[in-house]
Amino acid sequence: MFIERPNPVRRIREEFSVHPCVALTGPRQCGKSTLAGRIAAEDPASTYFDLEAGVDRRRLATPEQTLAPLEGLVVIDEIQRDPSLFETIRVLVDRPPDSARFLLLGSASPRLVRGVSESLAGRVGLVDLGGFQLGEVDAGDWRRLWTRGGFPRSYLARGDRRSFLWRRSFARTFLERDIPQLGITIPADRLRRFWTMIAHYHGQKWNAAEFARALGTGEATARRYLDILTGAFMVRALPPWFENLRKRQVKAPKVYVRDTGLLHVLLGLSRAEELAGHHKVGASFEGFAVEQLLGGLDTRDAYFWATHGGAELDLLVLREGRRYGFECKLADAPGTTRSMRVALKDLDLSHLWIVYPGEEAYPLDDRISALPISQAGHVDRLL
Repeated sequence: MFIERPNPVRRIREEFSVHPCVALTGPRQCGKSTLAGRIAAEDPASTYFDLEAGVDRRRLATPEQTLAPLEGLVVIDEIQRDPSLFETIRVLVDRPPDSARFLLLGSASPRLVRGVSESLAGRVGLVDLGGFQLGEVDAGDWRRLWTRGGFPRSYLARGDRRSFLWRRSFARTFLERDIPQLGITIPADRLRRFWTMIAHYHGQKWNAAEFARALGTGEATARRYLDILTGAFMVRALPPWFENLRKRQVKAPKVYVRDTGLLHVLLGLSRAEELAGHHKVGASFEGFAVEQLLGGLDTRDAYFWATHGGAELDLLVLREGRRYGFECKLADAPGTTRSMRVALKDLDLSHLWIVYPGEEAYPLDDRISALPISQAGHVDRLL
């Protein structure tokens, strides 16, 4: 079953209108190859290389001879496995005439980041791809997406048990195979312990000292582990927003496991019924809503805000000089709170939406509205 993903396709085409190369990055098994295959199928002159296939690695053993005659779209999957290709591609795209475009697929590894920043600076557009979003699947089926997460094989699995088994296997493979392939030498058991700790802190402020004590390491090591999982698209560290207010504001990021399906595996929750009775169910919904909102808004100007006095805003988004706020509440009929009104005033928000699991959108005040989670994938239409 193929699910259309119009937003990533649109972003890739926009980047190609400016750059001869586009790097499509994201975690393994999130659908990069499938999406690239669909785009390549639209170009009769396209060529596809997969560096996990021995025959393609041999074809690219002499990259300039192989790539130079090609026209149309050239897709190179798992490009981080051969960093030397970045220099060859730079030489080719700088030669007139520019008859080929390069779509480069890979995980966010140090090799890929270094290759893009050093060899292809100014020549490559960057597009991140995660799991399925509410704008891509049936919005009425949002509970399934929340429970199983957005990885295609998990979301589309026949039954919750098969979905859980796939996610459990994915987590183990990520730690034991993918992380070493990125050139990172950390014992899998230690990194899993850290990842599990993040799951139990899901939706809370990062505290390097507390993580370091639990791991028996220094704070710098704990921050390094966080950077690794953030760079591999497994964890989101949502940065804090702070400005010159007469209030002490939180200046540590808020951490989430980006895919709620993996969050539930790390928490040992295999069924929706187990999630419903778990003490992290509210935080799980918050993280799910934040990811769907960010996917629908397609922005990097996103933060959370909190003061030491207790006022807090789950998500602050900046758009065209205006500020918009989002609170995520697992409640049947959410209402306004003092914290929301403080955020509305202190941050000068143009509007604040309360994202909740209901079905109706309705106003609560002049600048505060309730928004069903099913509409989060198209929230950009409200701004």
